[in-house]
Amino acid sequence: MRNTSAGEITQESSRNVDRETGFVRGLGLLDGTMLVAGNMIGSGIFIVSADIARQVGSPGWLLMIWVITGLFTLAAAVSYGELAAMYPRAGGQYIYLREAFGPMWAFLYGWVLFLIVQTGTIAAVSIGFARFAGVIWPAISPTNLLLDFGLVPVPGVGNLSLSLSTQQLTGILATVLLTWLNLRGLYTGKLIQDVFTLTKIGALLALIGLGLAYLGRDPAAAINAADFWTPRANGETIGALAFLPVIGTAMVGALFASEAWNNVGFAGDEMRNPKRNLPLSMALGVLLTTGLYLLANVAYLFTLPLEAIQNAPHDRVGVASAKVVLGQYAEILMAIGIMVSTFGCMNGIILAGARVYYSIAKDGLFFKPVGTLNRKHVPGVALVLQGLWIIVLTLPRTYDGATQTYSNLYSNLLDYIVFGVMVFYILTMAAIFVLRRKRPDAERPVRAWGYPWLTALYIVFAVGICLALLWSEKTRLNAILGLLVILAGLPVYGWWRSRD
Repeated sequence: MRNTSAGEITQESSRNVDRETGFVRGLGLLDGTMLVAGNMIGSGIFIVSADIARQVGSPGWLLMIWVITGLFTLAAAVSYGELAAMYPRAGGQYIYLREAFGPMWAFLYGWVLFLIVQTGTIAAVSIGFARFAGVIWPAISPTNLLLDFGLVPVPGVGNLSLSLSTQQLTGILATVLLTWLNLRGLYTGKLIQDVFTLTKIGALLALIGLGLAYLGRDPAAAINAADFWTPRANGETIGALAFLPVIGTAMVGALFASEAWNNVGFAGDEMRNPKRNLPLSMALGVLLTTGLYLLANVAYLFTLPLEAIQNAPHDRVGVASAKVVLGQYAEILMAIGIMVSTFGCMNGIILAGARVYYSIAKDGLFFKPVGTLNRKHVPGVALVLQGLWIIVLTLPRTYDGATQTYSNLYSNLLDYIVFGVMVFYILTMAAIFVLRRKRPDAERPVRAWGYPWLTALYIVFAVGICLALLWSEKTRLNAILGLLVILAGLPVYGWWRSRD
């Protein structure tokens, strides 16, 4: 543990410093719930419904995908509660996997989290923030280049652009700002999180309220109700057997929009009364977000026919829905709302992720300085290293000469890793069974609700999604590549162990 002198402890936090760990126990139940909801709600809810609608071809099944995803996520949250209450320590899921399956599987989780999942998600959200900032300030654009060193052909990737756009720079500056603010201590990070999460919940509720109030003033709801449940693709009805894998692949977008709910567990050492507040904040945050997501999609169906949702420009369903209600002001207002949403989302994921790398380093499986706290009682080196890697992931872009458009390379990486993320969720749920057998007498302040049936059902369902991803031609290659990314961590783990 890092020695901390009395002079280094701020008056605000001195009473809450845990003398064993050096962390400040400054997160209450509201903070934990806001961290869950804030990490989940980014830009996904305003965009991914377009792709889901194209895949399922039915208003009813558009809603059902969100319902299934919400129940699926809630089942995980109420089960994770047992593990979170047993091991309320920095690192969360990394700790659960280590205790159940040993350091190798825990390291592979941390490897993927740092390499792509956590950092790639932040990079994606930062570009989302910049993209909507460009609606207000057109100079922020993917084609407005500040530096351009040309294109490099890369096999399997295409033309890699060695350039820096104003859009990338804006995303990078947002990452740098939030990393710096979180270096200033937990109280700064949680204040940003609470304020921005409450603001975006209010903005989302306003969008939902306006959409629901529009019932009867637009024919969209009646058009959608006329053929509510029949799934279609390319104008043809999809048969029952053919539709099962469609459900699995359609859930990918909804699952991505529902990701990061478990991040509150990463900050277990900073939660007050963690054995109660950690599991409760997981459940409350997921319930709140799931309800908002479902209502948002109902509002979309009240204002837009399914065809308009499927063909929303740039998949911006939220903007298209708001235009029906707000007219010419919709795009600017939605851009501001989504900027608030993505900024808060970035902050929460930046805050939480550094705690995992800290725990890996404490186990001797990462650079030793990463496992230290700064004078503000936060893992400063881990925050800086995370920020630098986010910037690295933000810079590479691919360029399509035919359409003259840029795509960020991390988007490909995130597509690859969806399968891997599901694998670690399955393992973590299995950890409940393993630890019940290995440590039957361990203190369990909270027990997984519905155990063993609900936990087992989650595992079966998650395995089904993985099989659907492998079955579908659209996602098979990405799933295989995601598995290879995980396996690439094995020699890295061996190298770190050899250093002991």
